[in-house]
Amino acid sequence: MASQDGSECIVTKTEDGLELHYGDADKDAKPAACEPVPRTDGETPVSNGGEINDGKEMVDLKIIWNKNKYDLKISLDGTGAHLKERINSLTGLPPAMQKVMYKGLLPEDKTLREIKVTNGAKIMVVGSTINDVLAVNTPKEVIQQEVKAEENKKEPLCRQKQHRKVLDKGKPEDIMPSLKGTKERLPTVPLSGMYNKSGGKVRLTFKLEQDQLWIGTKERTEKIPMGSIKNVVTEPIEGHEDYYMMAFQLGPTEASQYWVYWVPAQYVDAIKDTVLGKWQYF
Repeated sequence: MASQDGSECIVTKTEDGLELHYGDADKDAKPAACEPVPRTDGETPVSNGGEINDGKEMVDLKIIWNKNKYDLKISLDGTGAHLKERINSLTGLPPAMQKVMYKGLLPEDKTLREIKVTNGAKIMVVGSTINDVLAVNTPKEVIQQEVKAEENKKEPLCRQKQHRKVLDKGKPEDIMPSLKGTKERLPTVPLSGMYNKSGGKVRLTFKLEQDQLWIGTKERTEKIPMGSIKNVVTEPIEGHEDYYMMAFQLGPTEASQYWVYWVPAQYVDAIKDTVLGKWQYF
């Protein structure tokens, strides 16, 4: 490229999309005739927390950790491990100490596209920073072992004594019909006819416009913000795999789980997506 005085210019591009022209006589000095010019291809890099959109398909996520919410834009073709690195840049929480939840434990080796992460999805993160760990003198390895032990519990939940006392009552007479192997959107009416941990009847109403889950019993109705639900645990009921038992974790520990029994199988994924992922509008 020639400058105004006829000498040759060398063109380089900066990160902000400008072209810098330098004369070949002195490549370390910019001639007066060679001025920065804007890019003319109409493309402007989009940066979000250090990640540049270079034409890849991006999604906006809500990262929820330690009662804080973070907005994150990330490529759909990034892996779970890459997402953990981005979470680390936002929160300071080391990837090895993150338990990332989206429709269950997020796999590190699959892309967000493969695990069907959707735009606007809520990503729950559990874990402590190194400073928190050092403060209580708990090695990182211990935390990882505890998480792994929890995930590898082999005894099905429905065989545990605390759940047997409810399941042994049998299937409720007025339970909603189930469809095994089918995934459906949430019905427009409340899910009803199920049992809670005390064996009482319970119904679930999803108030999407208010971002709330209503858990109703004969005595009262609890109105719970979706964002306060830390996790959703599900497991098919042995011998009745077309129905599930489900727990909504309403606080920081498993002691805060609210159990619901005999949830029709076709609505399980929709419930988890609604609470932890993408809302389902009608």
